[in-house]
This record gives sequence, structure tokens and C-alpha cells, in this order.
Amino acid sequence: MHMQGEPRTMQLAPHYDDVVEEVGAFLVERVRAAEQVGIFHDRLVLDPGFGFGKSLEHNLQLLRHLDRIVGLGWPVLVGLSRKSMLGAITGRAVGDRVYASIAAALLGVLRGARIVRVHDVQATRDALAVLNAVGEHSTRGIGSGG
Repeated sequence: MHMQGEPRTMQLAPHYDDVVEEVGAFLVERVRAAEQVGIFHDRLVLDPGFGFGKSLEHNLQLLRHLDRIVGLGWPVLVGLSRKSMLGAITGRAVGDRVYASIAAALLGVLRGARIVRVHDVQATRDALAVLNAVGEHSTRGIGSGG
């Protein structure tokens, strides 16, 4: 998972010249380090770290261009559920971000995420079932334990 800075200070003034490029490079470097200590390629998942040392615009850029992270060749996890970025967009408190969280999860899947971390499992699973029923994007296995 990518995170700029440390939890105590990461949101004070996050800066990137190209957030997607920098996050991608960081993740590839971490994959290489994991492989050097014997973790197999097929055991790794990339997490761009939405909300961890990133401004609203950084998070939106990552989501808009998630295909570039997906294109690195490993499964991608997105954790957007109830994030402060969704509160900034909607003006809603954490407990009232269910709909925004579902929309964000769907956008992540449509852009190639293979794993979504969510708080509202059933609601997200139902939304993914509808997306899957349309037939243009398979989410087979998401939320079904297999």
C-alpha cells in the first residue's frame, strides 16, 4: 500500500508532481522488494492508498487513472468506503456516506480494481451484482468468497 509520510503528519501538505506516476513507481519498487525476499508475484496485491497522504484532487486523479495502476500487472485493491474524500465531495458525515461509497466502489471496479474494501458489504455486493448483470463488466468472485 502506498502512503506518503506517516499517519501523524501525512495529511498536512501532501505533494506530488504526478500522483499516479509516483504511486505506481512506489508500488513497483515495493513489489520488487517483496519478490527479493521470496514473496511470489502471484501473492501480491497493489493498494494505491486512497486517503493516505493524498489530497482530494490526488485521490480523484488516482481514481480517474486507476487503469495505469492496474496496468502494472498485479491485482489492485481499492479502499474508498466512507473516506474523507467522499465527505468532501458530498458534505456528508462518515455514517452517511453509504451511497457515495458504493459509487466509488463501482468506479474502482469499472476501472479495473479486483478487490474492494468496504464497510457496507451487502449494499456494495448488491450494486456489484447489478453491474455484473449488465454483462459489460464481470465482477465474478467479488463478494462471493471465491
